[in-house]
Amino acid sequence: MIEQKSKPFPLPINYFGIILGLSALSLAWRYAPPLCEGATLVSESLFAVSAMIWLAFIGAYAYKWFKSHQQLKADLQHPLLGNFVSLIPITTILIGIGLVPYNMLFGIVLISLGIAIQLAFAAYYIPAMWRGIHQAEMTLPAIYLPTVATNFVSATALGVLGYSELGMVFLGAGFFSWLVLEPIVLQRLRTLQPVPEPLRPMIGIQLAPAFVGCSAYLTLNGGKLDLFALMLLGYGVLQLLFLIRLLPWIFVNGFTPAMWAFSFGLASMAKVALLFYQNTADNLLATLSLALFIFANFSIGLMLLNTGYLVLKGRFFIK
Repeated sequence: MIEQKSKPFPLPINYFGIILGLSALSLAWRYAPPLCEGATLVSESLFAVSAMIWLAFIGAYAYKWFKSHQQLKADLQHPLLGNFVSLIPITTILIGIGLVPYNMLFGIVLISLGIAIQLAFAAYYIPAMWRGIHQAEMTLPAIYLPTVATNFVSATALGVLGYSELGMVFLGAGFFSWLVLEPIVLQRLRTLQPVPEPLRPMIGIQLAPAFVGCSAYLTLNGGKLDLFALMLLGYGVLQLLFLIRLLPWIFVNGFTPAMWAFSFGLASMAKVALLFYQNTADNLLATLSLALFIFANFSIGLMLLNTGYLVLKGRFFIK
């Protein structure tokens, strides 16, 4: 949860991370039928759930912003919360990808709308940092969302639609944005004051760039396991080890829905692991890939169980 100065809305915008993780995991499982008979049921069930949650969340935020233009402006300009506005176009694109096998036209409409919105928002939000008004303590992994995650997901969507060259353009935009932002994020985490406890879950986003980028790249190149893909996998696994070491510190206040910040990286790791498992001739790499796939699903499964528990206890929404 991220605190706001205005009256809190019952549904924090970073809760869109739930849709992000579930929809990305559903797309990962679409690569699993050769390995598991029930994979299609798993993937389409996850997609149905994520699509319903997406509709509910989109409706809630449309109503919120329609009722209060001041709240819309506050969300768009918040130095930290504003990054999470990007989750709206990102999830829209992912739902669009999921709809392509069912309704190509509607899927393309959602993908196109999501790409247009993410570009428009990035062009509005990011240049503000170039005017010297960004605060160093706000340089947390959420800063990857408006330019890294959005462009990687856009590249994936274009690859699914067959526009691989255009997808590479978006992949480049996301990749070089990541290279620029990564040093300043790590510098902030290492040298400034410790991250406040309520904001620590968003460090889980640090897992995402390598695996989301690798997922996009493999979608665009037809699943070829070349040097670049292997390098991205290696860096992603390294980030995973670092985050596992930090889990007691991050979970100091127990599980909250903000922990879904880990889910996009985990779900993308599941997809990448499946593609590596299916295409590598190296037995050790295949074993590692299978372990990563199992770990990703187990972790997201725990998030689902804990989130369900919070819903039952009436502790999911802000009071």
